[in-house]
Amino acid sequence: MEKQDKFDHFFKTRLLSFRYAFQGIRYLIQTQRNAWIHTLATVCAISLGIFLPLSRTDWGLMVVAIALVWMAEAFNTAIEAVVDLVTPDYKKLAKVGKDCGAAAVLIAAIGSAVIGFLIFLPYLIELF
Repeated sequence: MEKQDKFDHFFKTRLLSFRYAFQGIRYLIQTQRNAWIHTLATVCAISLGIFLPLSRTDWGLMVVAIALVWMAEAFNTAIEAVVDLVTPDYKKLAKVGKDCGAAAVLIAAIGSAVIGFLIFLPYLIELF
């Protein structure tokens, strides 16, 4: 395989990987009720951040918090899909896997909410 062919193949496979990732995001938003809540929270946080004079550090922390929640939701959805694929029957270990995935989302959401309060509360107090 020539250099140009290798480069073209590499570029095409990277584009495909982005396409698959965006399909995963679309699946999350279309099928997962908690992702709807995350979408609303994300839009509210970004809108409030635009309205308030956030520092770059505040924006950075907010982006990390939002990303962690979305990552946890994506991992949880993947775990649930794989468990359902492997066993449609009730199994205690399958339940443990699903429950721990859900716990990861809850932990990330609580942590993100705390970060949101720590970021926004001083600005809102100053505003009012």
